Amino acid sequence: MSRRDNPHLRCALCRMHESLCVCPLLPDPPIATRTRLVLLIHRLEHRKPTNTGLLAAACLANREVIVRGHEAQPTAPIAWEPGSRPVLLFPFEGATPLADLAPSEKPVTLVVPDGTWRQASKARSRVPGLREVPCVSLPPGDPSSYRLRGEAHPTGLATIEAIARALGLLEGEMVRRALERVFRAMVERTLWLRGTIPTRDVEGGIPEAALAHDPRGAMAGSGVRID
Repeated sequence: MSRRDNPHLRCALCRMHESLCVCPLLPDPPIATRTRLVLLIHRLEHRKPTNTGLLAAACLANREVIVRGHEAQPTAPIAWEPGSRPVLLFPFEGATPLADLAPSEKPVTLVVPDGTWRQASKARSRVPGLREVPCVSLPPGDPSSYRLRGEAHPTGLATIEAIARALGLLEGEMVRRALERVFRAMVERTLWLRGTIPTRDVEGGIPEAALAHDPRGAMAGSGVRID
């Protein structure tokens, strides 16, 4: 059973199979930050069960999700909050390293394009007003730990990883760790479902309801397979 099949069996928020839902691991209440996240998610990415941007947004109280890329419905200009300081997180040439962003009393609005590398790179020209927003980039760091999808760019990160690292600089390491914990749980539960890692290596463990679907043989001979 593919994660793309039978959407009624998947959680509407985290997109995981219901028995492996990571929503109980989301911060409750969502993390309050001075920085506002604006997630610009491409319409094709919005449907993918492997998307991580929506998972990041679910962890945060101060966030907005905008779905873009509809041919018959151009994206409206982003409504900036008065007194905010918008920046676009994408490593365009000339982007300012986020760690070098000049101090300001204005709260940052972190705009993050979510999609393939090609889709994300086009957001700046497709969303009205975004060309005027300064770009920021992340410092060099560990490679992505996303093992569910291929990455076309050698330094590419899953969207939740990029958001976590950015908020780690803007808000502190506790925020970064909270988002990365949820991300690891999503990745490792999926890998467990594929039979590639043992239960002991899964962040947050495996819910009891999912153990009946253990791909290593808990239901051997039953004819049931979930991957």
